[in-house]
Amino acid sequence: MNYDKLVRRATHFAVISASILLFTKMIVWWLTGSISLLASLLDSGVDILASVINLFLVRYALQPADRNHTFGHGKAESLSALAQSGFVMSFAIILAFNSVKSLFNPKAINFPLLGILISVISLIFTVGLVVYQHHVVKKTGSQAIKADMLHYQSDVMLNIAVLLSLLISWLGFIYADGIFALVISLYILGSAIHIGINAIQSLLDRALPDEEIRQILQIACEFPQVKGVHDIRTRQSGKTKFIQIHLELADDMPLIQAHSIADKVEKALQQVFVDADIIIHQDPVSVVEHEIMEKNEIETPQFNRDEIKIE
Repeated sequence: MNYDKLVRRATHFAVISASILLFTKMIVWWLTGSISLLASLLDSGVDILASVINLFLVRYALQPADRNHTFGHGKAESLSALAQSGFVMSFAIILAFNSVKSLFNPKAINFPLLGILISVISLIFTVGLVVYQHHVVKKTGSQAIKADMLHYQSDVMLNIAVLLSLLISWLGFIYADGIFALVISLYILGSAIHIGINAIQSLLDRALPDEEIRQILQIACEFPQVKGVHDIRTRQSGKTKFIQIHLELADDMPLIQAHSIADKVEKALQQVFVDADIIIHQDPVSVVEHEIMEKNEIETPQFNRDEIKIE
């Protein structure tokens, strides 16, 4: 199954699951009055809002490049992740405020067994969704789905905490509800900040992870005619990875041969980085060191083939 289908299906599953849980938790919170269940209810509401926004932005991100967006629309995924971060942080602050109020004015929970039952069902639903989202992220690397998955991972923690809170409250410790809700809010706030930082870094064109850059170097230097690699620039926008490298080739190599080697390197990279946008420039090896010394721009790494471990 391709990137587009997996990502779309993951967003649809998220919206459906959050909707079911929202209406179920709304009824049970009204019956029990649990602040922890209120936290879970509010979280499901945020889930729906975030997942719906995610759904529309992912659809936009999957549109092909056009005249006005020659690099595609992939950055919409990062915008989706940033929007989710904002929603989750708002939810966490509201939850913390209500948790503190509950600690100063604790109340016994009505129908705790019903709350426990709903928490177990919510936990099963959420774990199933997270497992599927993890599968999609592993297959696609989608930042939007990864942000959604991190959010629902916090929901797993939330449902476990709510379940423990209801069990302990059932045993007579009335402060458990507020304490667990406060801990949950702080955990969710930390997760939201992490999501937001990653989204901002993507919007600022952060380079690909070090292991992927190392893989690019290894692939390029597998060709014996390549004496070295420099000026490596990478970034990611949605599903598309952008890779730019300069190959160092022998001074006396004919242009047609240099072009042929660059094509082979590009095809080798394309096999590993599917859908990548790759640009390769060829440089005579004797002028590379002189050019790099004269540059007053931001320094970019240079690698001799002897420095790259070829596996």
